[in-house]
Amino acid sequence: MSVQNRIQNMYVAFPQLRKRIRTATCVLFVTCVSSICGCGALYPPLDTVEKVDVDRYTGRWFEIARYPNSFETDCVGVTADYALMDDGRISVTNTCVEGDLDGEVRAIEGVARVTDPVTNAKLAVSFFFPFEGDYWILELGDDYEYAVVGEPSRTFLWILSRESTLDDSVLEGIESRLPELGYDPNRLEMVLQDTSQ
Repeated sequence: MSVQNRIQNMYVAFPQLRKRIRTATCVLFVTCVSSICGCGALYPPLDTVEKVDVDRYTGRWFEIARYPNSFETDCVGVTADYALMDDGRISVTNTCVEGDLDGEVRAIEGVARVTDPVTNAKLAVSFFFPFEGDYWILELGDDYEYAVVGEPSRTFLWILSRESTLDDSVLEGIESRLPELGYDPNRLEMVLQDTSQ
């Protein structure tokens, strides 16, 4: 076969190959998104609070305890700052101090949107477009002094407080109620905070 024929065959085959790769990529993407979005059907129902006032929920939260996760390894002094944006979404800034309270400070910014406008208790948070993660408010103090946040698979869990500490009796009460939500309180790890804040 001449070089010219080989080149001609490549021009014919290459668009077909690109089309196959594009199709396979689309199928893989749709499969992954379907798996993520449909995960709620695989797990027992998870109740959230009945109503969240988004304005009251914004502001700074201190992370008191969490389920271990890969993106907060060695993070202490963790805070989350939420602010309402003009378009109704919520800006998110998560800050971590690495290793100990004198360590390097790193932050990541994202955006959250309410996915259940009836309660405002279910949100989707994105730090890397177009990927989103569920952020469900499972418990909320009467004065918005603490919050318990999780998601349907029960892989992630956070206990947040407006102060850098949370009263032991409040924390114990939260832990005692976690099994009702399908969470194991024994998996919680406490987060070191600067109590002078």
